[in-house]
Amino acid sequence: MNIQHAPADERLMANAIRALAMDAVQAANSGHPGMPMGMADVATVLFNRFITLDPAEQDWANRDRFVLSAGHGSMLLYAVNHLLGYDDMGMDQIRAFRQLGSRTAGHPEYGHAKGIEMTTGPLGQGIATAVGMALSERLGNARFSDLIDHYTYVIAGDGCLMEGVSHEAIDFAGHLGLGHLIVMWDDNRITIDGDTDLATSTDQMARFAAAGWHVLSCDGHNATEISDAIEAARLDPRPSMIACRTTIGYGAPNKQGGHDVHGAPLGEAEIAATRAHLGWDHPPFEIPQDVYAAWARISGRGAKKRAEWDTEFANSQNRAALQEHLAQDAAPLTKAMAAHKAQLIADKPKVATRKASEMALNVVNEALPFSVGGSADLTGSNLTRSLGQKSVTKNDFSGSYIHFGVREFGMSAAMNGIALSGLFLPYGGTFLVFADYARPAIRLAALMGVPTVFVMTHDSIGLGEDGPTHQPVETIASLRAIPNLTVLRPCDAVETAETWEIAMSSKTTPVVMALSRQGLPVVRETASQENLTARGAYILRDAEDRQVTLIATGSEVEVALDAAEALAADGIRAAVVSAPSFELFKAQDADYRAMVLGNAPRVGVEAAIQQGWDTFLRPSDTFVGMTSFGASAPANQLYEHFGITAQAVAENAKSII
Repeated sequence: MNIQHAPADERLMANAIRALAMDAVQAANSGHPGMPMGMADVATVLFNRFITLDPAEQDWANRDRFVLSAGHGSMLLYAVNHLLGYDDMGMDQIRAFRQLGSRTAGHPEYGHAKGIEMTTGPLGQGIATAVGMALSERLGNARFSDLIDHYTYVIAGDGCLMEGVSHEAIDFAGHLGLGHLIVMWDDNRITIDGDTDLATSTDQMARFAAAGWHVLSCDGHNATEISDAIEAARLDPRPSMIACRTTIGYGAPNKQGGHDVHGAPLGEAEIAATRAHLGWDHPPFEIPQDVYAAWARISGRGAKKRAEWDTEFANSQNRAALQEHLAQDAAPLTKAMAAHKAQLIADKPKVATRKASEMALNVVNEALPFSVGGSADLTGSNLTRSLGQKSVTKNDFSGSYIHFGVREFGMSAAMNGIALSGLFLPYGGTFLVFADYARPAIRLAALMGVPTVFVMTHDSIGLGEDGPTHQPVETIASLRAIPNLTVLRPCDAVETAETWEIAMSSKTTPVVMALSRQGLPVVRETASQENLTARGAYILRDAEDRQVTLIATGSEVEVALDAAEALAADGIRAAVVSAPSFELFKAQDADYRAMVLGNAPRVGVEAAIQQGWDTFLRPSDTFVGMTSFGASAPANQLYEHFGITAQAVAENAKSII
């Protein structure tokens, strides 16, 4: 056993969580006191006896990770971090719960305060992202066994387990046997609407067991049972789920156990009754020194473990390699990719940008040992596996290629977890249209500022015969609408190489690559040391005293170039602008944007809907693209059928000159 303190201490330590939760929610007049009060005993035992972390070094690579998947219970995490002594979580922040400018937002927000491993709130994403953290730990352990060996702990609620992504995550974690993942289910049998039996009859323990998990149960208010369950979970080679039977709002004598305590303040009268019931005779927002001292011992234990690890790290033969992983320096890629681009311009291969992506990945994965990738069961279509890349399996985590299965949402959330771990930089592939399945995780990556790389192929009607269900005519516009997300739609192999350089160099912004199924010629005529794609848009074909500017993305750049040739034959001077990234173009200075766009009339060209093109087009300009869903037919026939042709572009240009 890892018991460090007497149970009596733990009762006081847990009641401190309860007091801070109910007082903060009452002061804010909003929030969720029920879960923090119900899970206070579980959290106390977990932190007091098991978790290893150091509040003074929150990014220590070998710390245990704690994810509050039930993010509405945020006051549990804020209370714990305050009691542990995180220097940015003073009582002023607890008092300012849910207030503008505070670090204590309604749900935990990554980056807002120390000790928050990820943003939670969208139920189910916490457990799914934690799977990625646990996978990253196993990948790290396979490479640095003397330095990386820690646990990922999750508190999840009924809502988390109802969400579909939980099934994807549970299945994936069980399949890989992620034994350092321990999920504590808050089995309080209460939802916002009332008892859980209003909406579900699932035997959750049987469900986890069926997915290959180690399953246990405990009384969530009995410290000995909680401790024994966690200890048993740590010793089992499988991921573990502990069903913690709890009473929501535990300690509130008149409201505990009911749904009214889930998401509303207790009220002054009930808070007074709760204080009396718990024997907690301290004023609001006041914690006795002996309780602070008990929690401080946890931090002291973690600081000692971290100092020991620092010594091991300094003396390890793996020190340099781990430093490289933690730094995630993409500089080696820049030189390698420059040589690759030069070769592409010399050879001018006509390949789909998904194939060009595969070619670039050979360079990426050779240059960056911290890169790991995979696909949602579309490896042969996404072309996300580079030469010599070894599969990750249950029995061997030394590889770098992950078979995520048909789990687009689960894959994307797990990739976020891998990125958050700080050990690896992940990429994962699917079809662009299936971004709709992955969107919540893409959005969360953008919100957190995590540089996850989403490789999305089959980006237009150009995929052909699979038909409108697979043709993402509106998808790219919807992705461009997400703040802090860079969407790149390269037009050829050179832009694709530059896209990968951008993606693997990003530090605080996720990237979506939209890649073609159909072959596209290399249109860049000269090699450049500058990454022109990083400009967002640039002049591909200039024209002196231009009469019209044709602006296109991806596969339609070829269409725009052909239209420019046709216009030239008619004596019309047309410039062509390739615009692989609207977001990166918006980030350029005004003079550059004005130089690229010019003052002449403009025609936008993209095999997608026009929404979002106001970055480039004025009301007087025109657009050639999609206004409906696609159809099932060969790609060339579809482009002709929907009028996305050089002739149509040329005619549009003539109509506005």
